[in-house]
Amino acid sequence: MPHLPDVLLWSIPAFVLLAVIEMVSYRLHPDEDAAGYEAKDAATSVGMGLGSLVFDALWKIPIVAIYAAVYELTPLRIPVLWWTLPLMQLAQDFFYYWSHRGHHVIRVLWACHVVHHSSEKFNLSTALRQPWTTWTVWPFYVPMIALGVHPAVIAFTSGANLVYQFWVHTERIGKLPRPFEFVLNTPSHHRVHHASQGGYLDRNFGGILIIWDRMFGSFVAETERPVYGLTKNIKTFNPLRVATHEYAAIARDLRAAESWRERAGRVFRGPGWQPAGRPAAGQAPAAGRPETEARPSVGEPAA
Repeated sequence: MPHLPDVLLWSIPAFVLLAVIEMVSYRLHPDEDAAGYEAKDAATSVGMGLGSLVFDALWKIPIVAIYAAVYELTPLRIPVLWWTLPLMQLAQDFFYYWSHRGHHVIRVLWACHVVHHSSEKFNLSTALRQPWTTWTVWPFYVPMIALGVHPAVIAFTSGANLVYQFWVHTERIGKLPRPFEFVLNTPSHHRVHHASQGGYLDRNFGGILIIWDRMFGSFVAETERPVYGLTKNIKTFNPLRVATHEYAAIARDLRAAESWRERAGRVFRGPGWQPAGRPAAGQAPAAGRPETEARPSVGEPAA
C-alpha cells in the first residue's frame, strides 16, 4: 500500500490564506446583497473546525478498526495505481452524495450535519464549520471497503473531496461557464444547498460532481438570491450548543413522545416530521411555516 498524504491537513494554510483574502475583498469592495462576514460567526466556524479535528481523531479509532476488519474479510483487492485512484475518487464522490443526502433526510443524521448549515453567513469560513459527531458517516463507505478499496484510500479520497468543497463556499464567484456548471459542484450550486427557502431546501448534495444530483432528481439551479441558515435559526455562537442543539431537540421530542412508533419517527424520519396534529416538543415551528408543515424531503415539492 503506497503512502497517501493527508491532503486535508496540508491544505489548512491555504484555507486560512484564502479566507483572509476573501475577508479583505469584502472590506475593499463591499456587497450589500451578500451575506459577507461577521466576526463572531467566523470565529464560531473556525472553532467548530478545530474541534472537528480533535473529535475526528477520536472517532477514527473505532471506524478504522471496523474498516480494517471488513477489508481483511473480503477477498477482493483494488491496487492503488495512477488509473485506479481517479476511479476510486469517483466512487467515493458517488457514496458521498448518498451520505450527504441521507444526512438531510434522516433526523438523527441531520443532527450531525445541521452544524454545517447553522451559519446565516456564507463565506469561506463557513466551510470550516464542521460537526463533531462524524461517526454517522462511516457506514456509507463500507461497500467500497467490501469491494477491496484499502481504508487509507477512503481517508485520502474523502479528504480530497472535502478540500475541493472549500472553494465552493463563497459568494464572490458567480456562475462559471456552462460545461463546468453542468458537471462540477460550483459556488452557485452550493449556495443553493445552503439556502433555507422554499424550493432550495434539500438540494444539490454533490461533493465534487453535480452529475449525481442531475441523475437522481435533487438538482436545482440558482435563480433567486439564497437566504442562508436554517428554517429556524438557533441564534447562538456557543460552539457546544451549535454542535449539540439538534441532539438535545431529539431528546426532548423522545421524552414527549406518546408511542414507540412516534419515537422511531422522531429519530429516523425527516427533520421536520411529526405525527398528525402533534407538533415537535423539541422544535419550534419554522419561521414563516405552520406548525403542521414538515421540512420537505428530496423529491417532494417545497412550499
